[in-house]
Amino acid sequence: MKKNSYFPKRYLMVGGTFLLALLLYIDRICVSVAKDPISEALNLSDKQMGWVLAIFSLGYAFFQTPSGMLADRLGPRKVLASIVTIWSLFTALTGYAWNFLSLLIVRFLFGAGEAGAFPGMTRAVYNWIPLQERGIVTGVNFSGSRLGAAFALPLVVWLIDSFGWRTSFLIMGVVGILWAIAWYMLFRDNPENHKALSKEEKDFILENRQEKETDVAKEKINFAALLKSKNMWLAMGQYFCSNFTFFFALTWLFPHVKSEYNLDTIEAGFYTAIPLVFGAFGNWFSGALSDNIFKKGNWAKSRILPAAIGFTLAAAGLIGSIYMSTALGAILFLSMAIFGADMTLPSSWAFCADIGKEHSGAVSGTMNMAGNIGAFITALVFPYLLDWTGNTNLFFVVGAILNIIAIAIWYNMKPHKHFSEY
Repeated sequence: MKKNSYFPKRYLMVGGTFLLALLLYIDRICVSVAKDPISEALNLSDKQMGWVLAIFSLGYAFFQTPSGMLADRLGPRKVLASIVTIWSLFTALTGYAWNFLSLLIVRFLFGAGEAGAFPGMTRAVYNWIPLQERGIVTGVNFSGSRLGAAFALPLVVWLIDSFGWRTSFLIMGVVGILWAIAWYMLFRDNPENHKALSKEEKDFILENRQEKETDVAKEKINFAALLKSKNMWLAMGQYFCSNFTFFFALTWLFPHVKSEYNLDTIEAGFYTAIPLVFGAFGNWFSGALSDNIFKKGNWAKSRILPAAIGFTLAAAGLIGSIYMSTALGAILFLSMAIFGADMTLPSSWAFCADIGKEHSGAVSGTMNMAGNIGAFITALVFPYLLDWTGNTNLFFVVGAILNIIAIAIWYNMKPHKHFSEY
């Protein structure tokens, strides 16, 4: 693209999705940071809190594909505004839970509400972003989720100390509703219909995105049709492995570090934030690497190589953390693991847009469903393996093995083939 005198308005859309990802993970990690006061107030054991952390992922997983299909049919403007409103209401209602069962129900419904966020964002990226920018834009979006989680740690600690855990969830719910209103007012499903874009930018997007026309999906697909695709199964398998590693950072890393190394709440929050910041760097690095390789004419390599490097680093980081006797040493290796796990995200979500096209919402939702089954298992397996073995070593070994398996999976994936073809 020639040098222009204007700031590309499509990057404002990316700013909106970045903020959405930021909010998504601030809301999501709140319950992990608030584990101790919630457990004390509701008299919950660690295993019960494991179910509270895991039930979110189950609700999130079950509603991924339906939410993605809605984004394809109704457009990301309406769908994202609606689901952010819904999950923000359940974020607020978390503060009104009175026992274990009520907390389980609210967190399941919160997960169901969040389910359409990334599939809706993927559909927006498919409509708005030229193919050669897809990697870095996806990386920027997912870095928002990591930075959101990192910032949430000290922020939520402060909120809970200042206002109590119940009021903290109410405050976060209000913030989400404000985002939903702004998105609906400012965003349009297609750049062709946005009055703020110049003709020059519209022409550039139309010329360089994957398809010239990006109207709502004309042909209906169902879940069974997606499961006939080898590409779909491979995407699901590798994303299961990726989420098994990453969701440890969102669920049990904070209480693990605090307990294992006898840290106070502020120290634990600081240490736990470090791997998440490294995760943001992993997204940026991988997205830029993917686009650089793509521009050199190798579409398949642009998706496969960043993911393979990422899974290798994730496996090495998990194993290395086992041998560390200090909090700083363990966090450095776990930062390597999360950096690597997050390197797989731009490839994964760009791959879904590649093979899904007008059905990219449904395809990415189905992949994310499998990933969040991995997250569900992570949240439950960690406390049970700890209780069984007395330490965390076996959990980290299992995670490393899954990462190695994912490398082999990626070398069988074909981003240039539509899911109906392979």
